[in-house]
Order: sequence, then structure tokens, then C-alpha cells
Amino acid sequence: MTFALHHVHLKTPDPEATAQFYIANFGATIKARPPGRGINLDLHGLQLNITNINADQNHEQHYGIEHIAVQTDDFDGTMATLRANGATVLEELSPGPGRQIAFIQCPDGAQMEVIKKV
Repeated sequence: MTFALHHVHLKTPDPEATAQFYIANFGATIKARPPGRGINLDLHGLQLNITNINADQNHEQHYGIEHIAVQTDDFDGTMATLRANGATVLEELSPGPGRQIAFIQCPDGAQMEVIKKV
């Protein structure tokens, strides 16, 4: 049996605002707008499905996700863009020689981790 990552699903009270956050700050692009099913984004090959709570699903649903990590070869430029866009930087760390990471607050409690490519 084999598995492949299909998508990450973010649930939010405002799918449009959440999608715009990932578009403006992390270069995501709109892949689809399924009728009544929010927005599907392409985050550099990772599909993000962004919806509200789905009334037709009976299991317990929650807003958000803990974090998604992206790697960049321009850490300083990425951080400057995030700050210029008003993103909240929760923490910046240098866990080892040449390594830099940062955690960014996203809508509805989710976070993005930005990792400097070394």
C-alpha cells in the first residue's frame, strides 16, 4: 500500500480572507472555486483547501491547523515581505549554523513556519 499527500484542509469563518493571506504572503495561487466548497489554492505544489465549517458533514469540525512549513532561498526578503504585509511574526530562531526559521501567525490560529534553505 502506498500513499501520497493530496491536500491540507484549512477551515475558517472567512475563506476569502484566509486565501488572500496565503496568496499575498506565500505566493499561493487560486486553483479552483468549487461551488459551495470554498477555495482551493496551490501553495507551490501543495493543495490547500480553504472552507468554512461544512454543514453537510456530521463529524466534529474545527477551525485552523497547527502549521505548514515552507523553505525559502531568500529568508530576509521573505521576512521583509511578511512584515510589509502586516503579518505577525511570532518567533524567529537560529537553531544552528546558517539556519534560520520563523513562525508566522495566520488566520484562525494556524501558523506558517518559514525555513531558510541552507
